[in-house]
Amino acid sequence: MPTYTAPGVYVEEIPSSQKVLTSAPTAVTAFVGFTATAPTDDPRDPEGLAPRLVTSWPQFEALYGGFVDGAMLPLSVYGYFLNGGAQAYVVRVPNAEPSGKPATLALPAADRALGLPVAVESVEPDADISVVVSSDDAPEDLEGPTTFTITVLEGDEPVETHRNLDLGGARDAATVVNKTSTKVKLTITLDEDADLASQLELLRPGTYTLEKAEPVKVPVTGRKFAGSEAARTGINGLAIAEDVTIVAVPDLVTACTRADGTLDLGLWKAVQTSLIAHCEQHANRMALLDAPPGMTPQQIKEWRSDVAQYDSAFAALYYPWIKVENPLGSGATAEVLVPPSGHVAGVWARTDETRGVWKAPANDTIRGVLDVERSVTQTEQGFLNPIGINAIRPFGTRGIRIWGARTLASDTDWQYLNVRRLFNMVESTILEGTQWAVFEPNDVTLWEGVKRTLTGFLHGLWQSGALFGSTADQAFFVRCDETTNPPESIDAGRLVVEVGLAPVKPAEFVVFRISQNKQSAA
Repeated sequence: MPTYTAPGVYVEEIPSSQKVLTSAPTAVTAFVGFTATAPTDDPRDPEGLAPRLVTSWPQFEALYGGFVDGAMLPLSVYGYFLNGGAQAYVVRVPNAEPSGKPATLALPAADRALGLPVAVESVEPDADISVVVSSDDAPEDLEGPTTFTITVLEGDEPVETHRNLDLGGARDAATVVNKTSTKVKLTITLDEDADLASQLELLRPGTYTLEKAEPVKVPVTGRKFAGSEAARTGINGLAIAEDVTIVAVPDLVTACTRADGTLDLGLWKAVQTSLIAHCEQHANRMALLDAPPGMTPQQIKEWRSDVAQYDSAFAALYYPWIKVENPLGSGATAEVLVPPSGHVAGVWARTDETRGVWKAPANDTIRGVLDVERSVTQTEQGFLNPIGINAIRPFGTRGIRIWGARTLASDTDWQYLNVRRLFNMVESTILEGTQWAVFEPNDVTLWEGVKRTLTGFLHGLWQSGALFGSTADQAFFVRCDETTNPPESIDAGRLVVEVGLAPVKPAEFVVFRISQNKQSAA
């Protein structure tokens, strides 16, 4: 308390017991899979495996190299931003190893007709090596043997310098460099009829980077996709990205395709099971699952029921795959089938932005889609929808639309996506927005302050249409008083608040009952 000793006017700031809650983000998607390149700008993550935030397709291209054969992740990220996504985390899974071969280069001649007389090879495999060739003579001094200097760079740092070299003379470059260098080896091919003075034409000054051999593709296991929280890799590495709310693994098809073209559905299930477990553990995330490609509606029903057997309120499954423009193809390869998860995540983000997370992300068109892998009829969806398979269907002039909004939960309380995602948002908002109450005196003043804070937030949700009820009392309740906080709870240091919500649920089945209205005789 302040002390008043001298007469006067005092102004004091009194903190409000009611805080304002801001809704937590709902559409931050993480993509786990393969990319063309890896970011190299973080010395703490030299392989570029940790989650990185990107907010646009150009930023993704700058960090990860854009589209590449054999990777679905770039196509999915592109579809995500195209459909309304604004923030995405990318987790690169390594699917190649260094070749183990030396980096090589053939230095060009000044006269191109003379070919490539000097070949350079790194001593160590896959080395990051460049060489700088510079003349030792003044440009006007063309008489007598010409000497030159080769400087070896490792990255951007000079590590070796070899001066006064010539080609085939007393300071033959290959002889001198190969005897003293620990970084490179030279092989020189000379024209036997040329004298030493003519060697001036055999080498063009400049800086040349040795080319590494193509990396060797390696199998990717379910363990690599799952990754490690401690190492910040794979799905579990997303633990550090606390604002992520949706996770997709679009590159399963690349990892699961065997040499004979068949799919390893065991690996497919193992990775998706790890993804679901991760989302359930973090409780504010949804696993956006892709159905295996090439299956008929009957086959996907049997796979879902008899093989996958997923039961989770934190996962949603979409079928079939979609056809988009192939940025790397033309003619017969101008179109490519891709898993729908990236495009669907974009629709989720767009729905959240325009309508709110409480609106089911369905009955909306998917941008950038040319066709679906297989059309699903109304009858076929009749046996897919009850088991949580959300169909993507073409509707003629109404476009290609998402025609399902279910989770994979057997508990009917959580069968709708918008209900689960609304609760995720509310729980995250309360968790972050009430940290101020920790260590406050656990008395009536605190109870009333917390109650006012939550009531204000939930009342705003009800007014926005997120909660069901003609009055606020029907839509939600907040209890924080002596009934929820008896003396034994207070003595244990606990503040207990009970919150009840009546979420709006989608009109999944719109039924009109029509009958004949017959007029009776007067």
